Amino acid sequence: MNWKKTNLFLLALIIWMLLALPMDLENFLLGILASGLVTAIFGKYFMIEDDKLWHPKRFLWLLYYIPVFLYYMVKANLDVLYRVLHPDMPIRPGIVKAKVGLKNKLARALLANSITLTPGTLSMDLRGDEIIIHWINVQTEDETEVRKMIFEKFERILKEIFE
Repeated sequence: MNWKKTNLFLLALIIWMLLALPMDLENFLLGILASGLVTAIFGKYFMIEDDKLWHPKRFLWLLYYIPVFLYYMVKANLDVLYRVLHPDMPIRPGIVKAKVGLKNKLARALLANSITLTPGTLSMDLRGDEIIIHWINVQTEDETEVRKMIFEKFERILKEIFE
């Protein structure tokens, strides 16, 4: 069985069903068709081959990740808003680096995207086990502190989901 394509089909169908709520038979059948089309076109590019993805524990960690990410995204938005509206504009932009402890490629990509989607930080590059980040207000260049302040909260959860 080709787990890679099965995972993509199921993931696309779940996303379709969530976006098409309330679900009826017509939408469900259209979702199957759309998911099949997505799988046929993009199946060779999909990165998840592991059939363990659908383990309930991993799914629960994913459900936990969403509100945690949203919380830190809102918090970062408010921080950037404060910096922009403050008369002195208290920013200290710079580039920092830190080691990433994730081995799974998709987990690393999600970490980099989570950092980028959190205002005030931008993932510039992911080289080997190191991530390079542009930070609107560099508070430290110590790698341990950078990890703790920017992405350790995401990395811990992504490790539970993907590794």
